[in-house]
Amino acid sequence: MNPGAATLAVPSDPRLWRGSAAAALRAEATGHAALDAVLPGGGWPLGALSEILHPHPGVGELTLVLPLLARLTGAGHHAAFVAPPCRPHAPALAAAGVHLPQLLVVEPASDAERLWAGEQLLHAGAGAVLLWCASIATTALRRLQLAAERGGGVALLFRPPAAEREHSVAALRLRIARHAGATQIDVLKCRGARPPGRYALGQ
Repeated sequence: MNPGAATLAVPSDPRLWRGSAAAALRAEATGHAALDAVLPGGGWPLGALSEILHPHPGVGELTLVLPLLARLTGAGHHAAFVAPPCRPHAPALAAAGVHLPQLLVVEPASDAERLWAGEQLLHAGAGAVLLWCASIATTALRRLQLAAERGGGVALLFRPPAAEREHSVAALRLRIARHAGATQIDVLKCRGARPPGRYALGQ
């Protein structure tokens, strides 16, 4: 190398992956220690979109996010359910530590309205927005990502397993399912590191 040549400055953008090194990302802990230990930043990425792929309601997808909701609402931040497949059971949420006055439930009439609602809540700075949407265009994914970046919160998009075949701008992508009576999570994609594999919820 020519000693007089300029030194290459490597950008410090957290979206840049450096081989096997995990990037330093801003994140909110999932509340599941074994999962947090393998995710860049130690949890759900802040100011970014995360996807949770699941075959049907009731496989453990809410158990996965309850610690986050309890911590955020307990600290006075708002969280929102947008177009949930079932009406949330308030007593169960309260028993899990969720502060119900800080929780919003939005039931839009159309896909366009649910995406609009999700964007507006993220723009407004909600601590966490949980959005259920079976089919979503790439442009809409990008809009959600930009809204999450602007608001700085946690954006969680729940989709069917078939979405795994589609390109996604999400920083984190998890697949959750039941196997042999246990809930298991596969980390399919995580910004800043190689996907670490499978995790059993409750470990």
